[in-house]
Amino acid sequence: MAMEEIFEKLRSLQDILSQKISLEQDIQEIPKILTTQEELLARLKRSFIEKNQEYEKARIAETEFRELLATAEQNREKAEKNMDSISTQREYEALDKEIRDASEKEAQYRKDLQREERILADLEEQMKQNTSLIEQQEQELEERRSGIEIEVSGKKQKIQELETEERELSNDLDPEVFFKFERIIRNKMGRGIVAIKNGVCTGCHMILPVQFANVIRLGEEIVFCPYCSRILFYEESEEGVEDYFNVEDSGSLSDLEDIEDEGFEEEEEEEEKVNIDYEE
Repeated sequence: MAMEEIFEKLRSLQDILSQKISLEQDIQEIPKILTTQEELLARLKRSFIEKNQEYEKARIAETEFRELLATAEQNREKAEKNMDSISTQREYEALDKEIRDASEKEAQYRKDLQREERILADLEEQMKQNTSLIEQQEQELEERRSGIEIEVSGKKQKIQELETEERELSNDLDPEVFFKFERIIRNKMGRGIVAIKNGVCTGCHMILPVQFANVIRLGEEIVFCPYCSRILFYEESEEGVEDYFNVEDSGSLSDLEDIEDEGFEEEEEEEEKVNIDYEE
């Protein structure tokens, strides 16, 4: 297979792999949207429970103050009735004090009762609002779950189609080259094959040695950039611009052997950290 044909296949594979990786990442990100909505729903439910507990406490307090108020009213009324049967000044003073005490308690209990009634009304309104928000959020969450299932299914179907195209294009490529190429695509933001122009890698913008650039220009083998690990192909310079390098400044092929080996070792370490799994 001619090198130009191989490069053309790699360019096509680059597009396919980039799409596939992007879809895989989308599938990984989609559940995070659900998690956010689920956390919001959980917070609303916790708030509802807390409000309900406050409501129960206020209801108990309201009942107690209502009973205390009724008792104070009875004591006052009883004391007022006894006024008709008193015969001495001392009895009058004692009964008058009893009426005043009962009246003061009655006024205080009535004030406390009204306060608890306002608290109950406020809490009841808040609970109604919470209930409405919870129902709305549950409905939206259910709709989102259904939508996500459809969305994920569609993305997985697209991935399968891309994998079919990928297998057809990569069938007659060197497996090792394809493995490295796919790894580069994942780690280099979708760019695995780039041109060399004026002796510069357009992927990492590093100047390459003249001898190295000449090997790429011949186009007789697949060459990886020693700096960014991308596959390189030669592209003619703009008209009127000549490639010019100082061999001493740019180095030689032997200077790059260690760099290239280290580059792929680093790629392998990065690859171990990248784990994109999705349910098929």
